[in-house]
Amino acid sequence: MLSFEWSLLRHLGRLVLTSALVLLLPNAALAIGLGGLPDFTEMVRQYSPAVVNISTRGKSSDERAEAGPEGDRQPQLPDDYPLDDRLRRFFEDPIPKEDEPEPEDSAALGSGFIVSSDGYIISNFHVVKGAEEIVVRMPDRREFKAKLVGGDARSDIAVLKVAATGELPVVKLGRSQSLQVGEWVLAIGSPFGFDHSVTAGIVSAKGRSLPNDNYVPFIQTDVAINPGNSGGPLFNLAGEVVGVNAQIYSRTGGFMGLSFAIPIDVVMNVYRQLRDKGVVSRGWLGVLIQDVTGELAESFKMTTPRGALISKVLPAAPAAAAGIQAGDVIIKFNGADISLATDLPPLVGATSVGQNIPVEILRDGKSRQITVTIGQLPESEPQAGGSTDKPKPAVGQFEEQLKIRIRALSDAERREMEIKGPGVVVDKIKPGPAAQAGLVVGDILAQLNFKEIKTPQDLAAALKSVPPGTKVPLLIYREGNPLFLALEIPKA
Repeated sequence: MLSFEWSLLRHLGRLVLTSALVLLLPNAALAIGLGGLPDFTEMVRQYSPAVVNISTRGKSSDERAEAGPEGDRQPQLPDDYPLDDRLRRFFEDPIPKEDEPEPEDSAALGSGFIVSSDGYIISNFHVVKGAEEIVVRMPDRREFKAKLVGGDARSDIAVLKVAATGELPVVKLGRSQSLQVGEWVLAIGSPFGFDHSVTAGIVSAKGRSLPNDNYVPFIQTDVAINPGNSGGPLFNLAGEVVGVNAQIYSRTGGFMGLSFAIPIDVVMNVYRQLRDKGVVSRGWLGVLIQDVTGELAESFKMTTPRGALISKVLPAAPAAAAGIQAGDVIIKFNGADISLATDLPPLVGATSVGQNIPVEILRDGKSRQITVTIGQLPESEPQAGGSTDKPKPAVGQFEEQLKIRIRALSDAERREMEIKGPGVVVDKIKPGPAAQAGLVVGDILAQLNFKEIKTPQDLAAALKSVPPGTKVPLLIYREGNPLFLALEIPKA
């Protein structure tokens, strides 16, 4: 009898919990099962008609080949994969014979979703890049040739337009800022060409910065994303699109549990600019930045490591005009806290050009308020290259104190690495304080404790002014790129 009553109480408890979840999500597009897991069937039924398959055709080029696995519908299948010949031919390209010319056309496959009933579609730029023909296939098997309204390589977003009779189904848009780590999300797309495949998972992390994607704070999920999912929507529990699936981390070309989506807040900003103007403009400070490590924080007299450390201010840039200097640490931008260096570029990029923005910095351990007038991000940002000059004979030695030998910086090296200011070159290094700080042969020492180093004598004078046993910031150039290191001055 007691076991029956306990079972009944547990069952009633589940019903109460389910009711509470439904009340907390009044606009939810899914039901919560008795097991506590979401049921996505209603969401898929309601919003999958607005998710489209995108196929492209264009001349083969290195650029399209470099678009990565997301723009390629063929997975790499092992020789002993258990598929019959027909399915294998569907997946794999036939290997051309030696006497047969290779095809001139290249094809790509991806996904997209309709955001307006008059035919505007969002997808990834790498899906349609270089395409001569773009075909959009609807869930009801209708096909339309799409026009590329505009594409933005920096955010990897493209806007397409189809001319269809009648109103088209559209998705419901949400806000990626309200996403929480651990929240359920769902993706609909065409992995490997399998239309309207549905996969689900959770948000693993937010604000991820990936190589060469400084202006996108990616949403990381464990949703199964594979080639062909690119450009497809990422839904939250309320059936709202909160991101565009764009990249995967993989060593095999397939899903490995790390997927990255572009936040819908970023997407819609780019979408509106491409739709209205055909181009995207972004805010620009004109600085190079790095993270503040624990050792750097100590050298900068900071209580905790935080913010974006300015390693270089570009000439005639908005930051230079506002008085920002190398060695400053930006801890707030327009009221938003900057915890990591990667937090800053998306905020700056999303700021309107010409807007005056308050910036809080730390300089010499003290907080300062600076107002910056945001400029427009250039088409190509400055890139520095490495030096190819042969080392000159050493003219200064600091082997006893720092265990390094330095020499003067030649005019040719200055031109090659675009260094107009101070600097001496590390010619030799031994195990010791300099090596522990991370210095390597070929590094250019520009500042020690914010004092410029133009000659070996300048370095000697700067060292004498620092008490032994303390950590100080050391500004170097490595392969043309500025970098701060924390150097501990050894005790006698």
